[in-house]
Amino acid sequence: MNLFPVLLLTHIALAIALLMPSVLLPFALRSRGPAPGQSRFGRLLLWLQSNGTLVIGAGLAVTGVGMLLILGPVLLGQLWLQVALVLYAVNLALAFFVQRPGLRRLIGLNPNMSEADRQRWRLRARRQRYVSYVMAGAIGLIAFLMSTRPQ
Repeated sequence: MNLFPVLLLTHIALAIALLMPSVLLPFALRSRGPAPGQSRFGRLLLWLQSNGTLVIGAGLAVTGVGMLLILGPVLLGQLWLQVALVLYAVNLALAFFVQRPGLRRLIGLNPNMSEADRQRWRLRARRQRYVSYVMAGAIGLIAFLMSTRPQ
């Protein structure tokens, strides 16, 4: 039985799952309405962000090594893969060192805050959304590189 398609689909799903909470949480947070932990989608993203990253990252590494064993290490010499891996590493660093701390500050939303505090919160949330746009663009570029494999 050929395990490569299963490994590939699992690897892609895990790669997306590792970054999606950091990309989507800034859009799930609002200064009005339900807190992010009150919606089902918000709770799922928060759980993935805080509990799932280690398991997902380990699964991603295992499937990546499995694909390398099937395809051979010569694949690592491809420039498109090297660029995609560097982009993914930069995206992970952005998620861990920029998005996560910023999201922690946004999640502590107090319903009784003043209008000045609310304005500061909105400015922070807007910045976090811009980071999400950059991360989503990098994910799109990675997908392009992986699917077209330019020479």
